[in-house]
Amino acid sequence: MLEIKNLCYRVEGEDGPIDILHNVSLSVEDKKFIVVTGPNGGGKTSLARAVMGINPATSGQIFWNGEDITDLSVTERARRGISYGFQQPPRFKGMKVRDLLNVAAGKTMNHDTACSYLTKVGLCARDYIDRDVDTSLSGGEVKRIEIATVLARKSDLMIFDEPEAGIDLWSFARLTETFQEIHDKKEATILIISHQERIIRLADEIILVANGAVSARGSVEEIYPKIMADTVIGCNRLEVDQKC
Repeated sequence: MLEIKNLCYRVEGEDGPIDILHNVSLSVEDKKFIVVTGPNGGGKTSLARAVMGINPATSGQIFWNGEDITDLSVTERARRGISYGFQQPPRFKGMKVRDLLNVAAGKTMNHDTACSYLTKVGLCARDYIDRDVDTSLSGGEVKRIEIATVLARKSDLMIFDEPEAGIDLWSFARLTETFQEIHDKKEATILIISHQERIIRLADEIILVANGAVSARGSVEEIYPKIMADTVIGCNRLEVDQKC
């Protein structure tokens, strides 16, 4: 179980400190599929990065399976079963896709097993398994390969930051099927940051983050209409401002 208590994250700006997260408290039960959504700049990615340990909390606590992991490093959290898929994944010159998958899995997988993870993210394994993870790959390809490495780790908590970014519609459809399959089999707790309706509608719960805080939480039936209503209001206000 993931528990976040009074989490704050502050950075130094040109004119002084800027509070990115304000006393965020929430819990996520094991094997749940949670989508975190909300306006750009609202703190979604900062919250996910804080859970992974990429952004160290200014104050507050993070517990995973009852253990206080607030001061643990990214590596230590990974060893405890937490994984993270970046919005813009890094590239690894000189490393082949096959090797990256083996590193993620912590063992040397046979050819068919390694290829199966690429298939799950909509890539033709034959075309990618022996390619280098370098600039010859597009952003969308690197994104899907990174998601495959997260799946290969078989972590208990999988965090994905906008997994749909840069991915074509056909591959995206395969990816959503994979997320649904993981959830149906209760293989992991899934925490996804997304604005994509198709992903949002897969969730057990939606957490709406805005202005550095949790502004709403509930089922898709409860929260999605609110998101749509707020979007329509925002668009209407924008049209009025433009006319003025």
